[in-house]
Amino acid sequence: MTQSIRPPSAANRSMPTSTAGSTLADVLERVLDKGIVIAGDISISVGSTELLSIRIRLLVASVDKAKEMGINWWETDPYLSSQARTLTESNQMLLEQVKRLEAEMRSLKSLVASQPPIAESVNAELQIKE
Repeated sequence: MTQSIRPPSAANRSMPTSTAGSTLADVLERVLDKGIVIAGDISISVGSTELLSIRIRLLVASVDKAKEMGINWWETDPYLSSQARTLTESNQMLLEQVKRLEAEMRSLKSLVASQPPIAESVNAELQIKE
């Protein structure tokens, strides 16, 4: 009895991949846990004249990983954070108050400048009483 040896068909062959056995959730968890950076430059030129240059930098990571890397711009963006919005409103009120106080100081300085010195007014009062 002889058996013929056939090469494996394409249907029977499988190519192992790095994500074999991983679900989309596993891959997403790994990417968010470690972070991934995508960078690229696009340049459009005519001859030696550059018309357009685009630099793309994309970071995909979890919030915790981003904070760990020192990236936290969303915490101070007034359009994304209610605390930042409150701080912006407080800053605006303080700036208005400073402007009012500066105006008051200017008016007081001009008033003091228009008054005679205190020593002269005291001397004038003493002379009137005598």
